[in-house]
Amino acid sequence: MIRVLVADDQAMVRAGFAALLAAQPDLEVVGEAENGAEAVRLAAAEQPDVVLMDVRMPVLDGIAATRQVLAENPGTRVVVLTTFDVDDYVLDAIRAGASGFLLKDAPPDDLVAAVRIVARGDALLAPSVTRRLIERLAVGPAQQPGSSSALPELTQREREVLVEVARGRSNQEIAAALVIAEQTVKTHVSRVLGKLGLRDRAQAVVAAYESGLVVAGD
Repeated sequence: MIRVLVADDQAMVRAGFAALLAAQPDLEVVGEAENGAEAVRLAAAEQPDVVLMDVRMPVLDGIAATRQVLAENPGTRVVVLTTFDVDDYVLDAIRAGASGFLLKDAPPDDLVAAVRIVARGDALLAPSVTRRLIERLAVGPAQQPGSSSALPELTQREREVLVEVARGRSNQEIAAALVIAEQTVKTHVSRVLGKLGLRDRAQAVVAAYESGLVVAGD
C-alpha cells in the first residue's frame, strides 16, 4: 500500500485529489494539509511514501515545504503540483528534491500514475515541463558540451549513460543505444546518482545540462 499525503490550500481541490487517490486499491491517503507548514508536520507524523505538494500555499510555500519534508524524511517522495507551467518552479522544485512535477489540469489517471511512478523510485516530469526545463537550462552558462572535464567524478561510460538519461530515454532505450544489458544501465544510473549526490533522474537531467555535458539539440 502506497501512503499519500495531499497538501493544497484550496479545500475543494485538496478533497478532490484525496478522494481520487483513496479510491485506488493500492493507495491510502494518510493526511491532508492546507499549507506548507502543516504538510511538514503531517509528513513527520505520518511518514508518507509520497506527498502531493501544491506550489503556492500560505505560511510556507510548496518549494520550501518540499525541501524541509525531504530533509526530515529521506524516504518520502514529493510530486509538486501547480496550475502554472513556470520555469522557475520546475528548477526550484527539482533542486529542492522533488521527484515529480505535474500540472493540476492533467487527467486524473496521470495524477494516479504519478504517485505510483515516484513511489517506486522513478522521476516524473510532464512532457511540456520537460521541454521547457531543457530550454531554460540550455540558455544558462555551461562548459563546452561533451567536455571531458564535465563531471570528472564519472567514468566515460557513466557520462554516456547520463547523456542518454538527459535526453529522456528509458533504461531499455539506453541499453539498446549503448549495446549493454538493461541491468548494467540501472547499475550505471545508480552510480551516477550516488557519485553526484542526486536524488533521482530528474536531478540528473539538471546536472547534465548545467555541467555542459549535454546541450539542447545535441
